Amino acid sequence: MENQEIFSLLATYDHEQIVFCNDNATGLKAIIAIHNTVLGPGLGGTRIWNYKNDAEAIYDVMRLSRGMTYKAAISGLNLGGAKAVIIGDATKIKTEALMRKFGRFVENLNGKYITAEDVNTTTRDMEYVQMETSHVVGLPESMGGGGDPSPVTAYGVYMGMKASAKNVFGSDSLAGKKVAVQGIGKVGGHLLEFLHKEGAELIIADINETVLKHYAETIGAKVVAGDEIYSQAVDIFAPCALGAILNDANIAKLKCAVIAGAANNQLAEEEVHGPLLIQKGITYAPDFLINAGGLINVYQEHIGYNRETAYRKAEHIYDVTLEILKVSADEKIHTQKAAINLAEKRIKDIAKVRATY
Repeated sequence: MENQEIFSLLATYDHEQIVFCNDNATGLKAIIAIHNTVLGPGLGGTRIWNYKNDAEAIYDVMRLSRGMTYKAAISGLNLGGAKAVIIGDATKIKTEALMRKFGRFVENLNGKYITAEDVNTTTRDMEYVQMETSHVVGLPESMGGGGDPSPVTAYGVYMGMKASAKNVFGSDSLAGKKVAVQGIGKVGGHLLEFLHKEGAELIIADINETVLKHYAETIGAKVVAGDEIYSQAVDIFAPCALGAILNDANIAKLKCAVIAGAANNQLAEEEVHGPLLIQKGITYAPDFLINAGGLINVYQEHIGYNRETAYRKAEHIYDVTLEILKVSADEKIHTQKAAINLAEKRIKDIAKVRATY
């Protein structure tokens, strides 16, 4: 990727800063993307992923950090958006030294970026990071942190799903509703528990056969293979794996009325696939809105952790989802656009407040 291409991406997504981190001694190769800090320091997790190339990593971290800006803004948090990726196979590269070295790079940003756990990182990894910087959340409860934020993330998705159901079906009850869940990781697993408790009929897909077997045996979920999840005749489809899965090919297969899941950046191209879902009569709950529970949880840790407060604020996702769905219908714009507009309005409003200092 040429330098001008990187700056073109910065301009396209309106990023403030990209930091490249390299350390030969530990093998660390990381990228920190800071999208917007108008509302506060950029907070976003650090994921470890074995990207095909550097360009793919840059593109991913920029999309993810932009999503964090909107996630914080629409949730009413005094945070900006940022994200970090460490390039490599987590099973091979992750060591105490590598995570602590990453912590040094975070420390050097002087609080502009606050990190947390994400895909392939854990609360234990954040303990190592915390040895080198105070700008980290997602710590174990034993250290005064909020622990794993996945349950709160799943709860927020569940609230967004119920609000979407109310909008489409006239009731927010999920009892008897058919729900297809793609990706049964930490968030997907907790979401299944909420749905099973309410009496939803569950269909699941994941690359982890052990996890699939567990939920098939314990809650009676129906297992389907890989891409078959897209063509299931269901009421609700919940993408909880990787992003960009709502593309031309997959949307053509969908047989659902609602999409509400935890995955980030689900729309491959927002201005193409947001309208396409409307054309197909599918209601889409914006990902950065309904998966904000994890960010809400770690923000509470940032200001002084209280679990009840975290869940109460995540419950507010229900009301905001209904508001976004109404705006989408009234203004005849797709739901992702409606959510982005609301998030950007808050950023612009607070920018005016801060301009007086």
